[in-house]
Amino acid sequence: MPSGGRKFGYSTKHRNHLKLIEQMIDDELPKRLADAPNMNQAFLLIRAYPTIGNFLAYQFVTDVNYSEITNFSEMDFVVPGPGALDGIRKCFADQGGLNEPEIIKFMTDRQEEEFNRLGLNFQSLWGRPLQLIDCQNLFCEVDKYSRVYHPTVTGISGRTRIKQKYSAVPQPINYWYPPKWEINQFIESGATEFKRQEKFSKRISKQTRVKRRK
Repeated sequence: MPSGGRKFGYSTKHRNHLKLIEQMIDDELPKRLADAPNMNQAFLLIRAYPTIGNFLAYQFVTDVNYSEITNFSEMDFVVPGPGALDGIRKCFADQGGLNEPEIIKFMTDRQEEEFNRLGLNFQSLWGRPLQLIDCQNLFCEVDKYSRVYHPTVTGISGRTRIKQKYSAVPQPINYWYPPKWEINQFIESGATEFKRQEKFSKRISKQTRVKRRK
């Protein structure tokens, strides 16, 4: 959540958050998001509210898109956050004339070719390829790890510390994904047959190619 400050006149953070939500409800934001023609327009609707910047608006619209309210393509729009910007800077000495969103899209488009070139057996979600939000997150993770292992390599922000360190949780995780992805049945049934996975992978790849051509 955004810090909020005292934008709505309250001294406590949670009261400012509640006022922000109240304003969104009064504005019928859920309906406006459902009527938005694409993810970029939905992002702009959220971005227009006080205390919400580019990064948070993109995270929120991505979360909304995991629901049934919207059904935008995750391959059409991306907003790199501060961590991703630092990660990209640490990965590429020369961006080749591309801006950061274009680099993320280039990485997403070339994922299969690079996995094959490097001999990596990438374990996808039953054939679902990495989306723009996934690659944005990967650059952010690169930045976090490199702050510890390569502290002399600086990004844009110059940050050298990480807020949280990994700690293992022994309890098993019950995974569940947005139903629109159509992969929860594989978890529930434990289905791992190669043919079913291959069929699903081909269908997703075909849909992705069609969306890119559009």
